[in-house]
Amino acid sequence: MNANAEEVELRERLDLMQRMIAEGRRTTQRWSWTFLLWGCAYYIAIAWSAYGKEWYSWPVTMIAAGIATGVLAARIKHSEPSTAIGRALSAVWGVMGTTLFVVLMALGLSGRADLHLIVVIAGAMLAVANGISSLILRWKMQFACGLVWLATAVGACFASDTQLAITSLAAIFFCQIVFGIYGMILESRRQGQGSVHA
Repeated sequence: MNANAEEVELRERLDLMQRMIAEGRRTTQRWSWTFLLWGCAYYIAIAWSAYGKEWYSWPVTMIAAGIATGVLAARIKHSEPSTAIGRALSAVWGVMGTTLFVVLMALGLSGRADLHLIVVIAGAMLAVANGISSLILRWKMQFACGLVWLATAVGACFASDTQLAITSLAAIFFCQIVFGIYGMILESRRQGQGSVHA
């Protein structure tokens, strides 16, 4: 009898974990627009800095993207209940984004910013955030994004300027824009079906 009670309790715990993971994925899918927004912001900042040669192109673009994210996020947060996994993922991405902004801003202001160093730092931090999220959510697509960012960071240590530009633009495209659109499609399907997609 005791073994049956332990087995039932174990099943209940596993069911709870699976529900939490599914809810975490749904939360990430609801927030997939942020991947797309930031991917577009990266492209805008890259184009502005390459063609305009303005030192402030990155700070201005990143601050504008941060404000847009904050405004849109405030609207979403009021309409949805918060979950433990959602708060954990928000913390991971919020700390990563803030840290990345401060470190890269300091590098830029110090005059020691080198494109290879910037890609190494940004790629590594994005690899960590995607990796943590993918492990929490058990989501292979996001894990793949983490691996792409890690490969981009490592490759930046050895790549020529041309190779670096190509791989960085490709990583942004696949890990921000494509992944963002993928998540938005999953969210749209889930809402259209009125069922849970895990």
